[in-house]
Amino acid sequence: MARPRRQAPGCVKTPIYLDYQATTPLAPEAAAAMRPWIEEQFANPHSPSRLGREAAAAIEVARGRVMEALTTPKVTVTSDCHSGTLYFTSGATEALNWALKGAAARLPPNRRKIVTLATEHAAVLDTVEWLATQGFETDILPVGLDGLVDLTLAENRIDHRTGLVAAMLVNNEIGVVQPIAELGALAKAKGALVLCDAVQGFGRVPLPVHACDMAAISAHKVHGPKGIGALWVREGTPLDALLHGGGQEGGLRSGTLSPALCVGFGEAARLLVERRDADRTHVRRLASLARDAMASWTLNGSAGGRYPGNLNLRRAGVDAVRLLSEVREVAFSAGSACASGSGRPSHVLAALGLSGAEARSSIRLGFGRYTSEEELLRALALIRVRFISDDGARVQEAEGGDGDRLLDVAQAAGQPLEGTCEGQMACSTCHVIVAAEDFEKLPPASEEEEDLLDLALHVTRTSRLACQIMLGGQLETLTVRMPGGARNMQGR
Repeated sequence: MARPRRQAPGCVKTPIYLDYQATTPLAPEAAAAMRPWIEEQFANPHSPSRLGREAAAAIEVARGRVMEALTTPKVTVTSDCHSGTLYFTSGATEALNWALKGAAARLPPNRRKIVTLATEHAAVLDTVEWLATQGFETDILPVGLDGLVDLTLAENRIDHRTGLVAAMLVNNEIGVVQPIAELGALAKAKGALVLCDAVQGFGRVPLPVHACDMAAISAHKVHGPKGIGALWVREGTPLDALLHGGGQEGGLRSGTLSPALCVGFGEAARLLVERRDADRTHVRRLASLARDAMASWTLNGSAGGRYPGNLNLRRAGVDAVRLLSEVREVAFSAGSACASGSGRPSHVLAALGLSGAEARSSIRLGFGRYTSEEELLRALALIRVRFISDDGARVQEAEGGDGDRLLDVAQAAGQPLEGTCEGQMACSTCHVIVAAEDFEKLPPASEEEEDLLDLALHVTRTSRLACQIMLGGQLETLTVRMPGGARNMQGR
């Protein structure tokens, strides 16, 4: 069951949140667990005092809970993360940087090749690019139109010079699940280490820990707090420290840990285990509803090998950036830019072979535990309407659902469209001028409507009657201009 969104009186309406790959709502249980460690129990967990020891003990409980969630759901009986150590970090970016740089620093001279995929997160690709400037050989494997790596190609490219293979479990942009177990087996057959970016799949998609030497995760992607992540490292994996100072985390990751963040992460991980089946069923149901509601859209990436809570979709003629700016009642992402908000074009969609136009017409919808079926369906049915005065000085925005008449939306928004014919097409008082890009998406006007438009004033090539425009079809947004002067039939 979804948690209701609270809204203070007089506040702007809270958007429907469909951006779960960017971040997830903080679980109420995690917030409650953190509160005492923020307000009361503020001791340094690395202090030998009694309060410090209590804080340290709370961190170890949290560490154990995150470790348990790391292999939930289990992929095999050998997926036991307890053959390694979980180190808390400031987030997944630090964890991935540490894993790549720390492991690379320990690679022998004859194994200085690093292999990764073209669709990896920037935290991996940018770090690998930096390692190339330090003398390491790098090999970026392509993916197919489905977003998946070709294992035969990978087998040929992972050779005896390869020291490290880095691959993402679930892609953050398109949601496809890479064959980590198979990639891990190929790497281990050549004696290479394996790093898995498990951020998007943690606790939701089985992680083959037996095939990995390191795995990076993040709390805020699983209803935990921002500012904390973790790196799991298999026992015996050579790894240099990235941060130096106080020697915390076994001397490998210096810095005072936050008990509040650790406890919040631990509680979020506990909920992952406890709610595993319920969350999985709920997300699959939401995905089914979304796919049905957006049947006219094309799915980017594999239809079968994916996490269902991530839908990256495209449709010809859609301007995703415009859609994002105009549909303000829904929080989602345009598929043509990285989720990080850097503004860089999506290297993931480009790696799939999509054209620039296809990438620009792509959006990403992400949903999960706290998304209700009702709000998902409402979000997918919303069509943003902009009413612009003839001189362009006044703009009013409104929203309508699939099947609503533009005339009804206009009148509900207080726009001066008389509609005296009550939809019976006896006059032209609801004449509007439709934006050219939207006009092409409307069904053609009937002969009767054209005859009435001939009687209207200020008619243009894109003039229509609001009583005859039904929201839906190819429309995601609709912009109309209100003609100046009289709009009634000539001679009335």
